[in-house]
Amino acid sequence: MTLIEATILGIVQGFTEFLPISSSGHLVLGQAILGIEQPGNEFEILVHLGTLASVLVVFFEDIKSLLMSINSKKTQTFILFILIGTLPAVGVGLGLKDFLDSLFDNINAVGSALIFTGIVLYSSSFAKRQNKEHTFITSILIGCAQAIAIIPGISRSGMTISAGLFLGLSPKEAARFSFLLAIPAIGGAGLLTALDVSGGFQMPISVAIAGISSSFVVGVVALKWLLGWLEQGKFHYFGIYCLVVGALTILA
Repeated sequence: MTLIEATILGIVQGFTEFLPISSSGHLVLGQAILGIEQPGNEFEILVHLGTLASVLVVFFEDIKSLLMSINSKKTQTFILFILIGTLPAVGVGLGLKDFLDSLFDNINAVGSALIFTGIVLYSSSFAKRQNKEHTFITSILIGCAQAIAIIPGISRSGMTISAGLFLGLSPKEAARFSFLLAIPAIGGAGLLTALDVSGGFQMPISVAIAGISSSFVVGVVALKWLLGWLEQGKFHYFGIYCLVVGALTILA
């Protein structure tokens, strides 16, 4: 993989991680289009760390507020909800690791997953706008939605935000919980992959930096864009895109 290819894929990751159209699915398609043979998901984890930094920047005030009020019962309960929501993804990621890794090389599986994502996203337009509070049940269900999104082609942000909307959370709170939930999920996945790579990473440092840097910068822009569209009620538009891309992927 060259510096230019890493930068292009980093840009793809930055846009698609936060726009609910599946970053993992688009990385698989991007590598196929560019003719890149990159075994495993090492590069994907690296650029995910770039977009993780985007979350830390955009939600800095929320994270700072949580840390400053760590002694309050409300904050402790919210952090507990985050931890509970993380558990399903941990179980699925560890239990089905080999099977999930194999899907990154299956274009038809990615296309089918994109279609599934499109259906869920478009269906979210029928969710009634409410302003319910978080509970242990909502945290578990949103966590299960995140676990499903480990499959390449299924959008993590799309599944978790849609689940929040269906469960009665406001668009703003659904997005906030979704992206704060991403911090332990992406960070943990990156750590496990780093420990699992025998003999260290095979990718040149310059290529890795190019991918991480481009995914971070574009991720900040995409995340702010998504938050605006979500407030305007345009979230389901991304579902149409996923349906089209998924169908074209299978047909091609």
